[in-house]
Amino acid sequence: MNNAADTIETAEKTIKQSMLTPEQWDTIFRSSIKVALIIIASVLAVKLGRKLIRNLLKVNARGPLQVSERRSVTLIKLMENIIAYVVFFIAALTILPIFGVEIKGLLVGAGIGGVAIGFGAQSLVKDIISGFFILFEDQFSVGDYIRIQTFEGTVQSIGLKTTKIRSSTGELHIIQNGMITEVTNFSLHNAVALVDISISYEGDIEHAQNVIEEHLETMPDRYEDMVKAPEFLGIQNLGPTEVTLRIASEVKAMTQFKISRAIRKEIKEVLARNNIDMPYPKMVLYKQPEAKNENANV
Repeated sequence: MNNAADTIETAEKTIKQSMLTPEQWDTIFRSSIKVALIIIASVLAVKLGRKLIRNLLKVNARGPLQVSERRSVTLIKLMENIIAYVVFFIAALTILPIFGVEIKGLLVGAGIGGVAIGFGAQSLVKDIISGFFILFEDQFSVGDYIRIQTFEGTVQSIGLKTTKIRSSTGELHIIQNGMITEVTNFSLHNAVALVDISISYEGDIEHAQNVIEEHLETMPDRYEDMVKAPEFLGIQNLGPTEVTLRIASEVKAMTQFKISRAIRKEIKEVLARNNIDMPYPKMVLYKQPEAKNENANV
């Protein structure tokens, strides 16, 4: 019986020792509240910082030192990311001491390890520096249509390390900034829509030119993307069955494809109304005369 009583008493002591004391529960409660408050404050700080950035750029857009809309969108996204990184990094450094982690020792260790890591992080540093030069030189911005090496599409975001481009078919290309050596930007300046119209050799070229030029003068009223009235350039090519006429139109950036389709449609209709024939494939057959049979006269 004494052994059983001793066993029960030992078990009770073990359970009591394994249970948290009121002081420990109080410490955990206080620490949890501190961590929760830090996280909430960090989230609010990020939201407030993003709102301030947007308001500052809106004010700047009305001021003497204006920033273009495309550049504003790029700067907003980049600065929002930087604020989030900085705030949450500070929050992490604030939370660690609550759990008994010494920041000084951590920073010293990070400094020593940073020297070794730095040799292996050269590509990361290169990406970040290239990203800053892309923004500083305004090579391209969010919303621009660009070509980088073999990738072509609309810029979705520009980060400190990577640039994201979405192609016209939906693929998202993520490119390291350090790998961007050549960029073709289609969105900086006005574009030119080139349209070739073919008529048959039997058609009156002078009449076709007058009809086309008269119609082109009316098109800017219907298409706001046209900078000015399209220009009739003249004969571009003489084909096997057609005479090719070329039209050029200065349009806003990245609208040349839409305007080209509109010009083709309207010119085709106006030529049909004026009985100007479009070319169609022709085939001419020559019948070879039958060879005379010399033996027939014998």
